[in-house]
Amino acid sequence: MIVSQVIAIIAILICMIALLSHLLKLIKLGKPKEFSQKRGNVGKSVAYAYTVSMLPNHKESAMLHLPTYGLGIVFHVGTFTSLLLFSLSFFPFFNRWIETCMLLNTVLPALIAIAVFAGIALFIKRLISKDLRSFSTPDDYLSNGLTTLFQLGTVLFLFCHANNYAVHSYYLMAALLFLYMPLGKLRHVVYFFAARYHLGFFYGWRGSWPPKKKINN
Repeated sequence: MIVSQVIAIIAILICMIALLSHLLKLIKLGKPKEFSQKRGNVGKSVAYAYTVSMLPNHKESAMLHLPTYGLGIVFHVGTFTSLLLFSLSFFPFFNRWIETCMLLNTVLPALIAIAVFAGIALFIKRLISKDLRSFSTPDDYLSNGLTTLFQLGTVLFLFCHANNYAVHSYYLMAALLFLYMPLGKLRHVVYFFAARYHLGFFYGWRGSWPPKKKINN
């Protein structure tokens, strides 16, 4: 195991411990407490919060910015794919597959490169859009930048798996991402699920979600 891999593993352990502490705090808080009369189905509402409500036609802002919504989807898919590949990169059999499988050393990195461009486009839009800049923080730029760099490192690792510089850069980029993840907005990997649950619980309790179908007279 090379030094950069050891650094990446240490970063992962620190990240997991920190994220676990966030998760334990959420669990300790327990379910939301409501004192009003229950009027709806909380279970159906929570399911709706995790699924249909995420579609652009159910998100008021996304409907007005469909290209940005699409870039965000591509960016997230690229991130999840890169994380999966990163976890596999520690196994010798996976590195042998990269050498022989065109899907891994050509097709997949080309597709992840599209996600890299999506991340860059989102970063630039945040820079040049007056509305976005007004509520953006350094964390927004740093989170986007580190995630995009991690995806770029994945592309280089798959394309140039025999190049030591590309391999070391890949694991160091990953280490930076994991060390920062519990500190900024990237920790929404934990809070996203709690936030959607609370949202579904709130509107489900009041009978607002799932929305009632309109009846045309």
